[in-house]
Amino acid sequence: MPFTCASKHKQCFTNDYGLLKDMKDLPNIEEFIAEQKLRLLEKPECATSLYNLGVALMQQGKFDEAIDAFEESIETGVRMFEAYVNLGYIYFKQGDLEKVVKANQRAVEIEPRYARGYSNLGFAYLQMGKTDEAIKALEKALELNPDIVQAQCNLANAYLQKGDVEKSIEVNRQMLEKAGNFGLGHNNLANAYFHAGDFQRAIEHCDRALACGFDVHPDFLKALEPYRKKANTRGAKSSPRIERSSSSRARAKKVQAKRKS
Repeated sequence: MPFTCASKHKQCFTNDYGLLKDMKDLPNIEEFIAEQKLRLLEKPECATSLYNLGVALMQQGKFDEAIDAFEESIETGVRMFEAYVNLGYIYFKQGDLEKVVKANQRAVEIEPRYARGYSNLGFAYLQMGKTDEAIKALEKALELNPDIVQAQCNLANAYLQKGDVEKSIEVNRQMLEKAGNFGLGHNNLANAYFHAGDFQRAIEHCDRALACGFDVHPDFLKALEPYRKKANTRGAKSSPRIERSSSSRARAKKVQAKRKS
C-alpha cells in the first residue's frame, strides 16, 4: 500500500477565484460582502456580483450560502465556468467527490481549454480510485498548462497508484525542477523511490520534505527507519578503514623518503 497519505491531497486541489483574485488582500471581507449585496439590490441579476459574493462567502466557510450565490451566477451569467470550479471546491470540502466531478466536467464543457478544470477532475478521479481517468484528465491539464504543479503532483501519484513506479519518479522529478521547495512533492518522490527499492534516495527526499515543513506520515517515517540505521552502520564501519588507509599512505611516504635519503 503506497504511503501517499490521502489526507494530504487537499493541498493538490486547485480552486480558482476567477474574476476576483485578491480576496485575501481585502481589508474587510464583511464590507466587501455588504458592497456586493448592495449592488445586487440595484441589479439583482448581476452575475459578477453574485460570483464575487460566492467567493467571499466561500472564504468565510459559509458553503451553503456560497453555493446559492454561485448557482445564481451560473443561471444569470454567460460562460461562468469559474463558478463551477469553485462549486467543485466546496463539494470537495464537503466530501462529495461525485459532485466535484460533475462540477468540473461542466466547467470544461463551457471552456474546453480550462486547464484547472481538468486538473481538479484528475484529482477527484484519483481520490475515487479511477486511475486511468485521472491520468487522462491530468495529462490534458498539463497539455493546456504545463506549469500547474498540483496537476504534476497528482499525475505522479496516479502513475504510482497504477504501478508504474518509473513514470511516477520521472514526473515527480520534473515537478520538483519547477518547485524545488514543494514539500508534498519531495514526500511523494520519496514514496516512489521507496517502492523502487532506492531507499537512500527515499531518505534524502523524505528529509527534504521535512525541511520544507511537510508533515510526513508517521508510518512512512517508521518504514524508512531500518534503512537509516543500515546507512548509519555502514558509515560507522567505513570510517576506521578510511583512517587506516590514510595512516598507511603516511607510513608509505615516510619509507619512500628514507629510501631516497
